Amino acid sequence: MAINNNPTFYSPADLDQAVTMLQDLGDGALPVAGATWIMRAPTRGEKIADIFVNLSTIPGMHDIDVGEESVSIGAMATQDAIAAALAGHSDLAALTVATGYTANPAIRRAATIGGNIATVDFAASDIVPALLALEAKVEIIAPNGGNMLSMVDFLAKRRTLGRSSLIARIVIPRQGRISTHSRITLRKAGDYPVANLSTAISVREDGEIAAACVAVGGVEPVAKRWTGLENTITGRKLDAGEIRDIAADYADEFSGRDAPGVPGWYRLRLLPVLAEKAFRFIQKNHA
Repeated sequence: MAINNNPTFYSPADLDQAVTMLQDLGDGALPVAGATWIMRAPTRGEKIADIFVNLSTIPGMHDIDVGEESVSIGAMATQDAIAAALAGHSDLAALTVATGYTANPAIRRAATIGGNIATVDFAASDIVPALLALEAKVEIIAPNGGNMLSMVDFLAKRRTLGRSSLIARIVIPRQGRISTHSRITLRKAGDYPVANLSTAISVREDGEIAAACVAVGGVEPVAKRWTGLENTITGRKLDAGEIRDIAADYADEFSGRDAPGVPGWYRLRLLPVLAEKAFRFIQKNHA
């Protein structure tokens, strides 16, 4: 496969200009964020594009605003920057772990949240399930205007949005819940996860779960909410051992994807383990 070692880069002044550039340049142009996925394109047998529209110099795209009601994260914010900004906020811990304790330091300094969630073939993203569990919204800027999508709707439409539709920022409501993120890899911590799980719950004073959001990544091609588990544990006491048993009963909501060295059935076996790990952490920190 021929590799283009001298692609053309354009640097738009703002997001609207970037959208116009991508529309005018057509299918031969790609937006580029942290470039960590693009750099490894040849190892996946993919061609590197001839033209890139660089989003890194657009003002405001790196901004992170942690407010009392919500958090706004620009699409170009890196994993390292997000983890540092959210540290100490227990309601946002799922995203803190998913950005600050995954991949390796070099990747975390370059990889952006926008690039991560925009990559349709990245089934092992840790950030996507974290944003699902936190009920985040994604602001999209397209040639026909802007739109705010729930994370669920964004994932459903992601493959059809088109290259001239860009992620501007991610907005996370602050709901006073406790959240966490768990992952299991085959060998070492920096590997892609075989499966991961994010959860955000609120707990009443008597220890009863008042609301629960649970999302699973890595198991299927696209992360999704675990609605059967969510519905069953809501109204029950926070008991990690019992939740593991319930998780085993609802594991058939997923179809495990096969990959070299990781059969789909193995990913499903991990789900109750991940659920217990996540809820045991919350149980310990809630007490």
